[in-house]
Order: sequence, then structure tokens, then C-alpha cells
Amino acid sequence: MQPVTSGQHQTVGRLHLRSLRQLLPYLWPKDRRDLRVRVLIAAGLLVLAKLANVYVPILLRNAVDALESTPENLVVALPLGLLLAYGLARVAALAFGELRDALFAKVAQHAIRRVAHSTFEHLMALSLRFHLERQTGGLSRSLDRGAKSIEFLLFFVMFNVLPTIFEIALVCGILWYMFDWYFAAVPLLTVLVYVWLTFRLTEWRIKHRRQMNDSDNDANTKVIDALINFETVKYFGNDRHESSRYDKALETYESAAVLSRVSLSILNSAQAVVIAIGVTALMIMAGNGVVAGTMTVGDFVMVNAYLIQVAMPLGLLGTVYREIKQSLIDLEAMFDLLHRGAEVQDQPDARPLQASGGTVAFKDVTFGYDPRRPILQGVSFAVPAGQTVAIVGPSGAGKSTISRILFRFYDVLGGQVTIDGQDIRGVTQESLRAAIGIVPQDTVLFNDTIYYNIAYGRPGATRREVGKVARLARIESFIAGLPDGFDTMVGERGLKLSGGEKQRVAIARTMLKNPCILLFDEATSALDSKTEQEIQQSLREVSKGRTTLVIAHRLSTVVDADQILVLDGGVIVERGRHDALLAAQGAYAKMWERQQKVAETETAGDGSEAAE
Repeated sequence: MQPVTSGQHQTVGRLHLRSLRQLLPYLWPKDRRDLRVRVLIAAGLLVLAKLANVYVPILLRNAVDALESTPENLVVALPLGLLLAYGLARVAALAFGELRDALFAKVAQHAIRRVAHSTFEHLMALSLRFHLERQTGGLSRSLDRGAKSIEFLLFFVMFNVLPTIFEIALVCGILWYMFDWYFAAVPLLTVLVYVWLTFRLTEWRIKHRRQMNDSDNDANTKVIDALINFETVKYFGNDRHESSRYDKALETYESAAVLSRVSLSILNSAQAVVIAIGVTALMIMAGNGVVAGTMTVGDFVMVNAYLIQVAMPLGLLGTVYREIKQSLIDLEAMFDLLHRGAEVQDQPDARPLQASGGTVAFKDVTFGYDPRRPILQGVSFAVPAGQTVAIVGPSGAGKSTISRILFRFYDVLGGQVTIDGQDIRGVTQESLRAAIGIVPQDTVLFNDTIYYNIAYGRPGATRREVGKVARLARIESFIAGLPDGFDTMVGERGLKLSGGEKQRVAIARTMLKNPCILLFDEATSALDSKTEQEIQQSLREVSKGRTTLVIAHRLSTVVDADQILVLDGGVIVERGRHDALLAAQGAYAKMWERQQKVAETETAGDGSEAAE
């Protein structure tokens, strides 16, 4: 493990402070006066709780002195009052603290909700490139840990660490005022040594804890791996080999766990020694004061009570310190997501798209996901309003890239894309995507009901409207045959539905959106021939009167298109209607011939299987 330099400590410290500064506006929201009032009241209750807590030893001192000096016939009356006051002060300290937590809970939860919501909104606004490169599990954990870190930091830093510092300052001030400066110096020095020692030993312990956790994960991985591959283990007779691997991982864990436990004992012992030295030194000074007559027995008890009282909240300092460091790291990771800029952004003067007919035009478009490797090179074509244009070509030709550019998931590197004469870079992304509906090759559904997934095309649509588009997409009869009808759960990513059923849901969803431009991106390429023909019929009905761009691999699905573009190597090599392209005997005709031969072979194969 590499040692951390002072420069690295300063950098990390600045990052932690930056994260805390970013959190403050959420705790003092400008638009929520009620929450700011709660913060002020909670701060007042915090002070009252600490004042009551600090006053407890003084009442204890008075009670002890009263018990020692009160005449025998008054012993019951006077100390009883002081003891009741002592009990009330302890209850008040606890009550003020609990009331503070109850009042501040709304502020804390509001801050957590606002930060989490802002982060989620920002993530959804980021460009497609970020979401293609991200790790979903890690991103989800960052959101979850970031939200939890806020709650921990608020309640432990604001209501534990800072109040403890305030209480230490009060105690030192009282001891200095009532006795002498060295009575304040001893507890202050004790606390400082205690904190320094705890931080240093905790940093040392973290290394052993990390080794223990890593070896535990390693051992667990080996167990799961062996159990999942049980048959393979048996095939090769490697039972002893797997057992040996597991035992070595357990041995590593054993060593790390022993070191972790020993380090904890050292930490606890060191903390106890520091407190014991501080208490002993303070007791010796107070005892000398009692002997000299400058202090009472009650003063002796009070001084001891103060140091013990200050030391109590420091007992969990090692754990709290480690958790605070981790929480700051988690919070920083969450805010880093908020600082990540979107690759595609609306221009400051962007206006909503004014879609009249839906004419789409690509004008000399150049694009590459990496500027060093161009995908589209000078592509130009137009889709007149209400017409259908198909784009075909081999895999990797850039067909699907065109759909991503049209949705403005990426901005072109050169050229221009317009809808009804408006450059899509100059309109808002929200209005642009509202004008386009897509039926993709791989329809991914939400793990919810069929109704929810269809209604997702236009949240807030009536049940009657959802039923109408389901009927037009020819899925209503299938839904009616299900026990739960529209309320049937589709499973994660829609896995409970077949490919054809998912595509029909996608068609219904797009119809409910009612866009002026339709985009079919390999919408039937993963389906069998019979289902493909049925879906194609639905797609033809949906696209009537709408500007339609069809991206296809199977040429049989685009023979009726008003124009077919053949894309190869990022360049349009042919364009025209189906018959004209066949007559030209070019790239399209060769693709058609190859696909027809494959289709004939598959048909012949099906026939021979049927004969058998």
C-alpha cells in the first residue's frame, strides 16, 4: 500500500470540502422557508441540549456538596431538589436532542431527495455515449451510496462531531473559569491526543480491514464459482483442487481477520490509556485542591464527570471517522456525476421544432464516433413529407448511425440535418424527439404491465386511447386472452413476451405518441418469416400519411418504399425504387440475389423436414 503524501492529503481535503460546500444549498433551500426555520430551530435545540448536558455535572457537584455539608435534619429536603434537577437536566438534554433530530429529519430527507433527483435528472440528460460506456451496476451503487452518505454526514457530523467540539469548548471554559487554566488544559490535551491517536490508528486499521474484505470476497467468489460449475468440477475430478483453492483464500482471510481484530484491540487499549491518564491527572489536581481546601468534594466529582462525559461520544470516533471518510468519498462520486457535462446540449437560443409536414433532409453529413474513424462521409438524401425512404446495406455501413443522428444522440461533425427546413441543432432536443417515433430492432420494455408499456408512448393517455392503439397494432386479441389482460406483467426487459408480441407493443406505443416522423430501425430482422409478415402489415398501416424512414437488412421488407438508398462504407452508392435498382444490376441487385438464394435454401430445408 503506497503511503499518502501531504500533497495528496491536501488535494483530498479540498475535494471533501468542495463536496460539503455543494451540499450546503440543499440544507438551506431558498425556495423553502419552512425548512430554513426547521434548521434554525434544530440549531437552537442543539445548543440547549449541550447547555443542559454541561449543566448536569454542576448539579451533581451541588448535590454532593449538599449531602456532605447539610445538617442531618435537612438532608432529605435540599439534596432531593438538586437530585431532581439533576435528573431533569439529563432528561432535558436527551429530549432536546431527540426533538432536534425529529425536526431536522424533514430537512435531511428533503436534501437527500433533491440531490438524488437532481443527479438522476442530470444522468438522463447526458448523451448516449456516456450511457453506452457506463457500468449500470456501479452507477446505481453511486446513486445509492451517495444518498446514504448525505444522511450519515448530516446526523453524525452536524449532530455528533460538531456538537462534541462545542461541548468540549464549553467544558474547558467552565473549568478555566471555576478553577484555573490547567484544569481546562488537561481535558483539552487529553481530547486532542485521543483524536490524533484514533485517526492514526484508524488509518492503519483500514489497511487490514481492506485486506480482510478483499480476501473474504475472494473466498466467496471461489465458492460460488465451484458450485455453479459443479458438473465441470466432477467431470475433471478436481474436488481437491477446488477445496485447496478455497482453503488458501480462507487462510488469507484468517490472517487478515486476526490482524484486524488485534489492531482493534490496540486502538481500544490506546484510547482507554489516554482517557485513563487524563482522568487520573485531573483527579490528582482536584484531589490536591480538596486537600488544600480550595475545592470541595463536589468539585472533585464534577471534574471527573466532565472528562468522562466528554470522552463518551468519542468512543466511536474510530468508526465514525472511517465512515465519514467513506461518506465523503461517496458524496464526491455522486457530485462528480452532476459535474459531468452533456456531449449534446441545446443552444442558448434553441426554439421548439415547428413540424408541419415532417420533411427530413441530410445534407452532406459527415460523422464518426471517433473523429479518426469516419462512419458517414458526405451523406445526402431527403425524405419528403408523407413518403417512405428505406436505407439498406451491409452490417457496419452506418445505417443505425443515421437514426442516432436524427434523434440527435450525437451531433454531426460536418454537414446539416434538417426537419421542415430547420437545423435540428437549433431546436430543443425535447421538441425534436417528440416529433419522431421509433420501432427499434430490440424492443426493451419496462418491468411493468402491458398497459404501462403501451401508455409510455404518451403518459396520461386514457384507457380508451390505449385500447384503440392496441387494436390497431393487432395485439388486442392477444391481450384479451391473458388472465390479467392489460395488467399482465411483462417481466424484466419484456422477457415474458415473444419477439413479435414485444414488437406489437412497440408499435402501439409509437402510435400512441402520434409523431409526424416514423423511424423503423431493423424492426423485423429478429423475427421469423410469418411473424415478420404480420408485423410488416401493421407497420404499413401505421406509416400511412407519415414521413417514414426505414432502416433494414432484409430487402424484402422495403420493396414498396418510395426510394431505397444503398449505404456502403458510409457512402450512398445507389438510390432509386426497387425495380430500377434491380435493373441496374449494381450493389442492390447483388444483395437481393444473395438473400433470395438464402431464402430458397431455408424454404427447401423446411420442406424436407416436413416430408420426414
